[in-house]
Amino acid sequence: MRKLEKSPVTIGRLAKASDVKVTTIRYYESIGLIDPPDRSEGGQRIYDRKAVERMRFIRHARDLGFPLEAIRELIALSRNEDRSCAEVDAIARRHAADVKQRIQRLKALERELNRMIKECSVDRISDCRIIEVLSNHDLCGTPH
Repeated sequence: MRKLEKSPVTIGRLAKASDVKVTTIRYYESIGLIDPPDRSEGGQRIYDRKAVERMRFIRHARDLGFPLEAIRELIALSRNEDRSCAEVDAIARRHAADVKQRIQRLKALERELNRMIKECSVDRISDCRIIEVLSNHDLCGTPH
């Protein structure tokens, strides 16, 4: 685990500390996921330790597939430490259900692709079952 920055950091050091690209940090700032930083006399962004923690939080949540709006909700909820975590739990459960549905869709896609490949004669394009099925969705054997 990377050492947590203790002194103010530039956007480049924030990017390195949180393993997030500079352009992504600017985007998160523009949509309000992170607070606008202080600026140096030269106009350079200067971030504090909390910004490093927030970027690591966002990065980890994104790695787990949470959508940006859910991350926004989680950040807002995390600002009140005495509040019940029931809403956080509901967000995580909703995301887990979404992941489960995506896995089911991906498995259906895998089955369909494997079926198309198995039925392909691989002699000539004119006889290619893959091209035929891709050209006509009604020929698919599974819903996807």
